[in-house]
Order: sequence, then structure tokens, then C-alpha cells
Amino acid sequence: MAITDQPKPTLDEIINQMGHSGARICDIEASEAGAGNISVYMGWEVEVRRHFPNAEEIELPVPAPALAGGTVLATGSGRRLRQIEEEPLAAIGAVKIHEGGLTGTLYTSNTRKFARLTSEFNSHLAVHQDQVERRGVDFQAVVHAQPPHLTYLSHIPAYRDTARMNAAILRWEPESIVSLSQGIAVLPFFIPGSEEMGTANVEGLRDFEITLWSKHGTMSRSDISVYRAVDRVEYAETGAKYEYMDLVAGGRAEGLTKQEIRDVAETFSIDSPWLS
Repeated sequence: MAITDQPKPTLDEIINQMGHSGARICDIEASEAGAGNISVYMGWEVEVRRHFPNAEEIELPVPAPALAGGTVLATGSGRRLRQIEEEPLAAIGAVKIHEGGLTGTLYTSNTRKFARLTSEFNSHLAVHQDQVERRGVDFQAVVHAQPPHLTYLSHIPAYRDTARMNAAILRWEPESIVSLSQGIAVLPFFIPGSEEMGTANVEGLRDFEITLWSKHGTMSRSDISVYRAVDRVEYAETGAKYEYMDLVAGGRAEGLTKQEIRDVAETFSIDSPWLS
């Protein structure tokens, strides 16, 4: 089990992280209107009733037996990520997963302003289920965003390729190979919320910590913090912005050479599949 002796974050700390992270996603223009969503899995006993006193039984959109006994915080459908920081309890629900992983209890606050959890809850839940089952994590944050430059590049057929996309976005900043050492998995276009989308996303996030849903957006994960999941979006989007700028300028910039990227990786003891 990938469980550490570090103290667990409190519910308030996680809610605050969700608020700050939602605001940051909006700052980089990666969430228009109600687009984008955040979830957090906690595999330890969490008292949620003081924050979310109202309870209702729900069926889970996908089976999640590995999450039984745990709690998933998730943003509500239609709630703008920029609103979480100001009214977190109005935008977030807490789901206690029941034995067997087919149902749960949804706890919400008296200020709830959503009818149901995010429409991407099935994708979030499937990633949590897979990571807990395979790796034994007891904490994980998952963030779905729609960063414009990454999404734009995925509309260009030549960039709809994992190797090509990583070569493009990792060559602009020395920090990129450090913060995105495993790179980004590029998925083909799928209908949002479809079973095909969910399956490909789960598989992509096994080997990568961020996936690009072509012509749609990204999903990133972290078993450290919500902030770290957002950092991955930010680094990938910054690399895509540089690549877009270079396309507009006619491909005039050199970018980091492969040797320079290898030198950075060696200096910081980074192991990455993108160094060859």
C-alpha cells in the first residue's frame, strides 16, 4: 500500500486547495463558464457532516469497489471553478462510498447550488478506482480543465500523437522536463462522458500523470495535492503556448535542444522516457 506516515490533510485544507486551484485554472483561461471540474479521494475516515449536513443515497456512475469506505469530494455540475474559492460549500459534494462500490451517500451543504455532481464524475471516479486498486494510494486529486493552447494543438492532426506532442511542449522551458518528466498522453477524440472516453483516460493515466483529450481538454492527477495536479496543467499549457507562438511566428525559435533537456534531467536526477 502506498500509504505514508505523513499527517493527513484536514477537510478544510482540501476544500481550500480546491478553491485556490479552481481559481488558478480560471486565471490561465482553462475553464470557461461551467467547464472544468475537480475531485479528491480520501481513503481514511473523514467527518463530513459538519460541512455537508444533508444526505441522500446515490448510485455511482461506474463501479468503484476499491474506494469502499473512502470519501470523494467533487465539484457540482454547472458550478464555475472560479466560484469555489468564494462559496466552496455551495459548489462541492462529498460522497461516502459504500461496500461493493456501487452506491454511496452524497452529503451536501445547506447552501448547495447544484442539482448533481459534475457530468465528468464517471471519469473522475474511474481514475480514483484504478489508482487505488493498482497502487494502493489513500489520497488522490484529479483535475479536468480545458487549456486553450493544448486543446488548439490537438485540433492539428500532426500534434494528435503522444511522441510529437511531448517533443513540442517539453522543449520550451528547462522546468518542463522536471515537472512533467513522464510527459502527457494524447488521446483521440471521444464523445465526452462516453465509456470509450473513460476507458482510454484510465489507461492513459496509468503511465502518465496528465492526459490530453483531443479537441476537448485535459485530465491530470496527483497523489500529493490538488495544487500539484494543477501545476501539471499549467506547465503543459505553457509549453503549448510557446509552441503556438512559434507556429504563428513561422517556426523561427530554436527551443531547448535534446542535449540541453538531457543535461537538465541529469542535473536534477530526472528519469524520463522522453530523453532519447
